[in-house]
Amino acid sequence: MKPDLAVAPLNSWIQTNGKPLIIAGPCSAETEEQLCETARQLAALGSVHAIRAGIWKPRTRPGSFEGMGEAALPWIQRAKAETGLPFAVEVATPQHIELALKYGVDILWVGARTTVNPFNVQEIADALKGVDVPVLIKNPVNPDLALWVGAFERIAGAGITKLGAIHRGFSTGEASKYRNIPMWQMAIELRTMFPQLPIIGDPSHMAGKRAYLNELAQMAMDLNYDGLIVESHIDPDKAWSDAAQQLTPAAFGEMLDHLQIRQLESPDREFQGAMEQIRVKIDSVDRQLVEMLAARMSLVEKMAEYKRDNNVSMFQPDRWKEILETRKQLGLKLNLYPELVEEIYKIIHMESIRKQTEVMNSAPVV
Repeated sequence: MKPDLAVAPLNSWIQTNGKPLIIAGPCSAETEEQLCETARQLAALGSVHAIRAGIWKPRTRPGSFEGMGEAALPWIQRAKAETGLPFAVEVATPQHIELALKYGVDILWVGARTTVNPFNVQEIADALKGVDVPVLIKNPVNPDLALWVGAFERIAGAGITKLGAIHRGFSTGEASKYRNIPMWQMAIELRTMFPQLPIIGDPSHMAGKRAYLNELAQMAMDLNYDGLIVESHIDPDKAWSDAAQQLTPAAFGEMLDHLQIRQLESPDREFQGAMEQIRVKIDSVDRQLVEMLAARMSLVEKMAEYKRDNNVSMFQPDRWKEILETRKQLGLKLNLYPELVEEIYKIIHMESIRKQTEVMNSAPVV
């Protein structure tokens, strides 16, 4: 059964005048002056809709700066009073929620390390019953769409309708220039399941370094995300946490100025006609792709029968290596990224193994 969520429109809980929602602020609230000065400079840009700051910081190892806790909450009240902007913080326990709401925090978000644990998410959901507050949920640390969806279902079950997703990338163990690999397809799948759910890009945690923020923020806009949440600090190099990925408010403003905001569709009839023609051709090619996949699996099935009847193992390492290398080289000649070809053939190979397993565990036809 397809899950469903009752989600309030983004503009029902924060006004952006039709523009992408922009949330910005330091990774951590370190001192009152640092937080308030950062908030003042961000507010002066005129394009920031809400301020963010970490109050409770779940760190991987003990001994790292874990946030100022309740002591920083009065600073938030001052920052709100001086800027007139709503404030967002991360919560991980019912106690965090109680304190955040007590001090007037406007938006809560559930972090990646919390989303991964259904017990924690349920405790947060129980603490939110009867509360009318926007809740943003970050994707879990590891690429598990079911966990992400489950978190939304639990929070929605508490009666929260002002929901949004934060896509901050995933830890996969694979080598990458990014701190967390974006895996854009995961967010696209979430949007396909819940078209009404706002999705906010978090290029800071994807990037891990300032140098990659622009390209990741632009990609989020190109994919029609509803906004961005970005870390900004008045003196990033001296930040107590995540120094390498934070921007000064001025640099953040420059990034926003250069950001291209895409429209979902164009009213131009020539454009619409051209798109329709191309889409018809894509549909035709896709049919051929599926038919060719079916033909390939039919050959795999026949091959598995020969292996079964001759007591030969399914997996042939040398043959798999040959397939992978020759198909990547062929893709390169046809202007395809080798990584794309490799990922596609990994999926095909896993399906081939599954099909061969079925055949080899079945009795030969007499």
